[in-house]
Amino acid sequence: MRLAYLQAEGGATNRLLAGFAEAARSRGLRVIGTVQVNTDNPGTGRCDMDVTVLPGGPVLRISQDLGTGSQGCRLDPAALEEAVARTETALAAGADLLVVNKFGKHEAEGRGFRALIGEALAQGVPVVVGLNGLNAAAFAEFGAGFAQRLDASPEALLGWLEEGKNDGHAAL
Repeated sequence: MRLAYLQAEGGATNRLLAGFAEAARSRGLRVIGTVQVNTDNPGTGRCDMDVTVLPGGPVLRISQDLGTGSQGCRLDPAALEEAVARTETALAAGADLLVVNKFGKHEAEGRGFRALIGEALAQGVPVVVGLNGLNAAAFAEFGAGFAQRLDASPEALLGWLEEGKNDGHAAL
């Protein structure tokens, strides 16, 4: 089982995972999962959050506008579950690598991509996730000590990919 995660400030995690997914695809790997792009929404102080379902789309808006002054979570649970369902279909068709933009609140609470990450690992598919500090304790419990923290750099991600190949992981 190969489970890795990275933490970076701001949108760096999103950019790193998107670049990593593309680099893995360019090496001929069947990459599934999601990568996130945030788009500033001028005048609101908030951004729109979209995920691209790998390998080739669609792009889904996973944020919702709750109105000015709202303090609640802006994640659209229905859009997240659509991304999960599409990734489940991709996993069933065969995959070499699962990339998940974030092990977030839903995953910490047992929903979202959590079960799919476990299924991919059970099938021997390596998994890389983005992680924020808010969900680090839940991820540590989920990872049960076998999750590997990677430096937030393209070199670390590609090094992890190469290590898997060298360790005899057929998928890589």
